[in-house]
Amino acid sequence: MPIGAVLVCDGSVVARSRNARESAVDPTAHAEMIAIREGAGRLGRWRLSGCTLYVTLEPCPMCAGALVNARIDRLVYGAADPKAGATGTLYDLSDDPRLNHRFEVTAGVLEAECGEILKEFFRGLRAGRAGE
Repeated sequence: MPIGAVLVCDGSVVARSRNARESAVDPTAHAEMIAIREGAGRLGRWRLSGCTLYVTLEPCPMCAGALVNARIDRLVYGAADPKAGATGTLYDLSDDPRLNHRFEVTAGVLEAECGEILKEFFRGLRAGRAGE
């Protein structure tokens, strides 16, 4: 899937990633997880306070949980994910008082553009299967 993530800390890009589940043969290789892992490594700390994660699609429960655990300050995403979104659409792990951290969410940034990229990707998949 064409999902990308950029982690910005104190005004500087510290990590960029894209989904790699297929190429890495790793169910956890979501763009958000990779960006968090790489950013923590570059910064030399697991607490990513002061950081904002920008992502194409609303994070799933695994990724939203990682944002909580990493102490990310803010998430900005484009398209909502009604089937698996966990930062306001299906679930809201970003503001759950039962968890030890909450983070700000800005949803719908370039929503139409992000949504179209994802729709076009799936159209291509369906068209490829139709020819088989």
